[in-house]
Amino acid sequence: MANSAPKVAEAERFETDRAISLKAKDIANLIKHSKHFIVFTGAGVSTSAGIPDFRGPDGVWTLRKQKRDAPSKATSTLQAIPTPTHMALVKLQNRGLLKYLVSQNCDGLHRKSGIAPEMISELHGNSNREYCRDCGKEYIRDFRAVAPYTKTVTDHRTGRKCSMPGCNGVLLDTIINFGECLFEQPLKLAREHGKKADFCLVLGSSLTVPPACTIPEIAGKSKRGKLGICNLQSTPLDHLVDGESMRVFARTDDLMIAVMGHLCLEIPQFVLRRQLTVKVVMGERDRNQVILQGVDVDGTPSTFLKSVRLEGSRRPAVTEPFTLSFRMDGQEELRLKLELEFMGNYLEPNVEIVHSTQCSERLYLLEYSPYTREWQVVAKDYCELSEVPTFLDFTEIGANGP
Repeated sequence: MANSAPKVAEAERFETDRAISLKAKDIANLIKHSKHFIVFTGAGVSTSAGIPDFRGPDGVWTLRKQKRDAPSKATSTLQAIPTPTHMALVKLQNRGLLKYLVSQNCDGLHRKSGIAPEMISELHGNSNREYCRDCGKEYIRDFRAVAPYTKTVTDHRTGRKCSMPGCNGVLLDTIINFGECLFEQPLKLAREHGKKADFCLVLGSSLTVPPACTIPEIAGKSKRGKLGICNLQSTPLDHLVDGESMRVFARTDDLMIAVMGHLCLEIPQFVLRRQLTVKVVMGERDRNQVILQGVDVDGTPSTFLKSVRLEGSRRPAVTEPFTLSFRMDGQEELRLKLELEFMGNYLEPNVEIVHSTQCSERLYLLEYSPYTREWQVVAKDYCELSEVPTFLDFTEIGANGP
């Protein structure tokens, strides 16, 4: 924590736009011709979203070492919009150029931006992700799913219970605090991809926290691997970079905008994407129910709704899974008008979906632009899907349907 940072931070260095562009061209060529390109990210990729870093001149640990308060204007990680760097990595993923992402960040912006779950190791956890101590089931939340740590930093209980049938286990956050061991599987995958990498690009990391920092080191020491580092301060691995053009002193956004320009790839604008299952259960004596549940792209339960209201019902459903009763009154079909209320981190307005009782289960794909504050909704029947769509399927469907 603060003890790991110097009292006086090293001065940040900024190269000229021309120097950044020339180095970005070399990096773009390496990305284009690499067979296994990976990226390693630190807090520097999120600073332009308003989230402070740790060891910069105004970093969290630096200020604590100086006994000064953290920046008062810091943006909440829940409200932060993924940066050009985040979105550039999503584009590289979708084009098949980025093979894997290793991150030290807990802010959840990589997953929110559109990096697929199987494409990332969040080595230090995710403040929006918790898991069951008993069955291991994960949950993605649109709120901070972090333990209060009132007694000890090793008590990761969030206060919620697992909702899987027959479980009811205690939920724990995924944050790795100083002195704790990393989760085995993410670290294992990160090391495997570090060994495979023929090019590893470090973005916005001081590379001072082990064992995470050993991942770029693996690539840098490999005979066939090349290492590039973009950070405003020096790092302990600078001596391993593959030539002067691979060591860039710049903001990560400035470098990645230039890299994407040389690759002739447009950086996409951030769109908040959500998936919702709606299931109709017909019961005896007209006791029918409609059940709504948010899901992530890999089927993991995802909490992003505050409430659901069914037209004609007096009370909204406010707990997951959102369950509402309705009557058919002899009708063959009823079109259920469901009003969705979101957490509102991006000032999302309510949106209405209309679900037919003739469809037993349907997946709704929801896209929200924080810039226009508009939702786009696409419906897919589960009978048309072999499995829950991946993120790439989602981006191909688009706003106007398949």
